Amino acid sequence: MYVGKVIGTVVATVKIPHLHGRTLLMVDQLDLEGAETGNYDIAVDVAQAGVGDTVLVIDEGNGARQILGLKPGAVRAVVVGIVDEVVLADPGPVA
Repeated sequence: MYVGKVIGTVVATVKIPHLHGRTLLMVDQLDLEGAETGNYDIAVDVAQAGVGDTVLVIDEGNGARQILGLKPGAVRAVVVGIVDEVVLADPGPVA
């Protein structure tokens, strides 16, 4: 699972049946500072996210299939939430 930024949508006129009617988003994984890393995934959207949104992505095939109710299915990543804020714990002084 990771936090990412939606950078675009993917349009496919021909796709496997279990993706019909589903929105596909291009997501760039973010690092701990919130910067885009250039590590991209195409994810099925179940959270109604849009371009520019910071999102929570499940990037594991079995979990993704469970969320979509597929047995089996060719899905690896799913956008499961829109992130309002990320707060990192203060690590304190370095010894």
